[in-house]
Amino acid sequence: MSIALSLGNNLTTGGIFKPTAINNTSCDNVTSFSGITGGGGLVLLSTQTASASASISFTSGIDSTYDEYVFKFIDLHPSSDGPDFTFNMSTDGGSNYNVTKTSTQFNARHSEDDGTAALSYITGNDLAQGTGYQIIGDGVGGSADETGVGYLHLFNPASTTYVKHFISNFQNYRTNDNSYNVFTAGYGNTTTAVNAIQFKFSGGNIDDGIIKMYGVAKL
Repeated sequence: MSIALSLGNNLTTGGIFKPTAINNTSCDNVTSFSGITGGGGLVLLSTQTASASASISFTSGIDSTYDEYVFKFIDLHPSSDGPDFTFNMSTDGGSNYNVTKTSTQFNARHSEDDGTAALSYITGNDLAQGTGYQIIGDGVGGSADETGVGYLHLFNPASTTYVKHFISNFQNYRTNDNSYNVFTAGYGNTTTAVNAIQFKFSGGNIDDGIIKMYGVAKL
């Protein structure tokens, strides 16, 4: 009886739960929400771990299932000192990585000795209808404790109507003992579906590190 009264007190006359019905106590013993579907969450699709890898490519899973894909870079360590971290897209399943791109980039940097602190537009790292690899990490250090981390968002790659926008943020320990936070954005200027993406350093291998690909669940 008391349970029924408590339940009834938390319902409106229309049978809808009042806001006061949901609290820490009422949810304390819930172990599963398997019957609830939601949108907007990240769905892990693929994980690749580098081991002296010339490049890391994702050639499957990029399709119309998701309107946005997120790639997360975890402690990428180059085999050489100071290469840039780059990416390119493909419209033919990875046979060629040469999508035409227009992009923009700026970075914030600060040195360990506090001698340098700046915010700059990086003209040399932008592209104007270029098909080469887009730099998203600038001069990643190759010493034992130096790596780069970050993410890249690719929007609606399967569209055959719109260009393929991307945004990226990459933080790395630079060769000159600087913290470099690099912001890059642009678009692949193609209305052909993009179905593969490749990441690599501008020189040497990806000695170590992890790249994860997520799909963003549709609402």
